[in-house]
Amino acid sequence: MYVILVYDMGEKRVGKMLKLCRQYLNWIQNSVFEGEITDVKLKELLINTKKLMRQEEDSIIIFKSRDQKWLEKEVYGKEKNSLDNFL
Repeated sequence: MYVILVYDMGEKRVGKMLKLCRQYLNWIQNSVFEGEITDVKLKELLINTKKLMRQEEDSIIIFKSRDQKWLEKEVYGKEKNSLDNFL
């Protein structure tokens, strides 16, 4: 499955969340990640994310697609982290 994950975390938790997400997905910009991930790995990521977040302050949004080809992505301005270099 193809996933885009966006998070908004308190200042003290942002660094830990960034490290966690980089283990599973590709960093796009600031608090945005995307990539292919299995259901099991996504569940694992969410379990670890819930350990970091404060429900009353933080939020995570996940957009899912069965395949990246069904997702049209347009970037205006400079793309922060291009994935064109991946084989």
